[in-house]
Amino acid sequence: MKTTLKTLSIATICLVVAMATYGMYKLTIGNYQFNAPFMFGFILVAYLLLLTYAKRGIRKIWTLVIIASLTTLQSCNYAKSNQQVVVSDDCGMTWKKINAGEAVPKAGLNMCYMKVVIPNFPMQGEATFISNLKDKVRANVHIDYDYSITDALAFIKQAKFLGKANVDADNEEAIGKSFEMAENMVIDKRIKDVAKRIFVDEDIVELDQSEIENHLLTESNKALESLGVHLNFITLSFDLDEQTRQAIDVSTAMKIYESKNLQDIGKQVMSQRAGATKITVENKTETPKSE
Repeated sequence: MKTTLKTLSIATICLVVAMATYGMYKLTIGNYQFNAPFMFGFILVAYLLLLTYAKRGIRKIWTLVIIASLTTLQSCNYAKSNQQVVVSDDCGMTWKKINAGEAVPKAGLNMCYMKVVIPNFPMQGEATFISNLKDKVRANVHIDYDYSITDALAFIKQAKFLGKANVDADNEEAIGKSFEMAENMVIDKRIKDVAKRIFVDEDIVELDQSEIENHLLTESNKALESLGVHLNFITLSFDLDEQTRQAIDVSTAMKIYESKNLQDIGKQVMSQRAGATKITVENKTETPKSE
């Protein structure tokens, strides 16, 4: 019985040491010592103590278990290829990016430790606002855009509110809802400013949809480049009032008549269309007949 118990104890010790050794190996190749040097030193000391007590055998089994627990106290996960993980150990004053495949440590004993998981794949956003075009034409503008965050360190400086102490790199919520506010504060504002500057010189009648979308995309990317954001494409639409739409229809129709040398006929047709909605009331006074 004693022999069996001793064998099981030795096997347990060997298993614990093997697991701890593998964990230290994964931490080392994952650059844990660079991302969290203080906690890595703490784990290293616990690991060395584990090896020391492992040699003393079964008499120190409980001490061995406690030390083994210390080596696994600071768990971590790993940055994925579709993520950009940035961390800060000074409450967001400075940030460091953790490359894909490297270990992402927990906060541990550092109360100022912060972590942000930023998507490394295209995302979609939209912006709606009122803008003036040429000749003081007002329009409701709706923009749909597709964007990618190309520089996580530059982006987080503009959206520091995303930082939290222990964001799990596998947590989908960390990637989704938080960026709606970031889009409004970082991306939408720049697109609106650029769009209003461009639209003020654009004639709504002569406007080329494709050309202005490309122009807006180019100018917006110039404004967003320093913020670590790149727009992949933009879709633009204008919502005009009824009077403006009718004016555009008339202008377009007249150009067609002019291209066929039918200006006079076009003017007559436009005049008749304009008068079709008018109601003329004539009051006739009858002169009484004399007898």
